[in-house]
Amino acid sequence: MQRVDVTPAPGYDHLGATSATRWSGLVGRIEVADPDVRAGTYDFVAARFMAKAQTRDALAWLEAGWTETGWSGQGRQRIYSYDTNRQSWIFYDGYRIRPGDRIWIFIHTEQDGDRAAWQAWLWWGEKWNLLTSQELAITGRALIEQYVEVHGDKAFHVPQVRVDSVALQDGPKGPLVHWDGNIATTTGVAAGGYCLTWEMRYSSWSAGTCAFSNVQSSP
Repeated sequence: MQRVDVTPAPGYDHLGATSATRWSGLVGRIEVADPDVRAGTYDFVAARFMAKAQTRDALAWLEAGWTETGWSGQGRQRIYSYDTNRQSWIFYDGYRIRPGDRIWIFIHTEQDGDRAAWQAWLWWGEKWNLLTSQELAITGRALIEQYVEVHGDKAFHVPQVRVDSVALQDGPKGPLVHWDGNIATTTGVAAGGYCLTWEMRYSSWSAGTCAFSNVQSSP
């Protein structure tokens, strides 16, 4: 039996899921991988969670996870966040991660109202560490995403990125709820040589370059 990787096509791919209803946060674990992002490019891989909402003027969101980018970082994987207030990637190089690490990310709000402060937390050193807190034009509930994003002008390999133990927060002060098949959810479409595999909808899954096993019969 021979394992054959499928060469990905260039472009922009979203692999993962978005809640169809609004929640006040999510928590989960993301494994760090080492994709073949080309240095000196705008290519990137980002494995992240996000809270977002459409306002009257624009889409507002906060996301956090790990990324490897072609324009900075010298090929390292880094903890990052991005929000529409600053419209910038923020890298947290004080948290040194490497392939094989599994990081816990928690994005949530404890507020209601037309504008709420949404926070991104990283579990590190046996405690939750605040990455950022941003007051956004989002109420105490938002659409929630869990995705592996791949962008490349040329195709490149992405090892399987695994995500697990994902739960949603039901209300700013509410409990965590297992993200399962009973929760209305839309999923990204696997394309361009990248595959999305659900181990348990929608709390455990993986995404990366597709691989198939071909059985070669004897002559």
